[in-house]
Order: sequence, then C-alpha cells, then structure tokens
Amino acid sequence: MGIQVWQILVLTLLAFFFICEGLSTSIFANQPVIIGTITGIVMGDIGTGLAVGATLQLMILGVGTYGGASIPDYVTGAMIGTVFAITSGKGMEFGMGLAVPVGLLMVQLDVLARFSNVFFSKRVEAAIERLDFKGITRNTWLGAFSWGLSRAIPVFLMLIFGQNLVNAITEYMPEWLMSGLSVAGGLLPAVGIAILLRYLPVKNYIAYLLIGFIAAAYLKVPMVGVAIMGVALAIIAFKQEAARNQNVVVVNQGAVQEGLLDGEYED
Repeated sequence: MGIQVWQILVLTLLAFFFICEGLSTSIFANQPVIIGTITGIVMGDIGTGLAVGATLQLMILGVGTYGGASIPDYVTGAMIGTVFAITSGKGMEFGMGLAVPVGLLMVQLDVLARFSNVFFSKRVEAAIERLDFKGITRNTWLGAFSWGLSRAIPVFLMLIFGQNLVNAITEYMPEWLMSGLSVAGGLLPAVGIAILLRYLPVKNYIAYLLIGFIAAAYLKVPMVGVAIMGVALAIIAFKQEAARNQNVVVVNQGAVQEGLLDGEYED
C-alpha cells in the first residue's frame, strides 16, 4: 500500500499545525496518541494509528519540556511510524522501530527551531522598545512559522522519499531484527510507566498502586475498569484528607478557646 499525494499534503499541514498549536492552546501538542489516531484516520487504518500513538504516549507520560528543554519528539514519531506501519504492511512493531529513531532525530531539529525563535524574539523586543506594533506582530508570527516548518519540512521529506527506503528495509531486514523490534515495542510502555512513577508520590500511596496492579495483572480487569477504580480511590483519599484537615482545624480552635479566661475575648 502506497501513500497518495493528498495524504502527504494533509499530514504535512497537520505536522505544521500540531507543533504551532503547542505555542497556544496546547491541547494536541505532545500527545502522540492523538496524532497517531488522526494519522491513522488519514491513512485509513485507525487501529494501527491508535496502537502506535498510545505506545509512544506511555513513553512521555513522565517527561515534560520544562524550562525550554528539548525531549524526543514522539509526536512526529507517531505520525511517521503510523504511516510506515500501514504502508509497509509490517504492522505496529515495524512502525515503532521507525518512530523511536525519528523522535530522537527530531530533538536536534527542535534545538534549531528554538534558536530561530530566539532570533525573532530579539526582534520582538527591539520592536517593543520603539513601539512598532506591526513589527511585534510580524516577528511573532514568523517565529511560530519557523517553529512549524521545523516539523513540516522533515515530515514532508520523509513521506516523499521514505517509502522506497522503507521497502528496501522491509525486503532486507533480517528476522532477528524484526523480533528485536517486537520485544522493544513491548518494553516501551513499561519504560514510560517507570519514568512516570519516579515523579509521583508512590511511597505515600503504595497500597493504591498495588491494588491497581493486582486488578490489572491477576484479576484481568480491563483498563477502563482500573481507571474507574483509580477515580474511586482518589475520591476516598481526597475525602480522608479533607476530614483530617477539618479535625486539625477543630482541635486548633478548641485549644485557642480553652486558652481564654472568663470575660476575655479574642481580638
């Protein structure tokens, strides 16, 4: 299955939009599961897109671009991985094998995009000093435009020239390498969860973690059921904490009142 011209153009525009959207509402930005699903819809295989995107989503659950840091761009990786997984006919494992290197490669282009934004930011500061409102608007849009091109151009080139490369890789790729990709695809969600757990107060809520693990691993509860169970446990924990805080307030108020003599009042 090949990729059509209109699909290349649509996906290129989507890549441009997704990265620019991260500068504003940031609803779709850094969400591989959303990009993978939309790419799957464009390519006519939503299941593969959802599988690739969801797997990559688990890898970045505990990672954020705080302080301007650059992280692997698994959003672009989800798009490219989904396209090649569908067009090559090799399925999710093959797509993941391409998505991860693409995400790591895009880190370098992300750094270049940030450099270009610094250039336009300096021009915006200069325009502010001379009260050039048109210059402020123009350079702000140019900065966003260069940011979008840092993803749109690589996606376009990979979609144009990548199919022949994918076919060659598919033809000559040894079986042991494909098996390795399958194993890696199974390990990636665990890596993402492990990273996420490092940033969560696991020690304080280890009992809840064990309950969720037992429900999923041994009782075979579907993930929707585990999620609902998690919401229920969160509500219980919230109510217990609220009740504990209320008791502390009551005790403190009682102590203050006991400290007052007859006829005295607190100012």
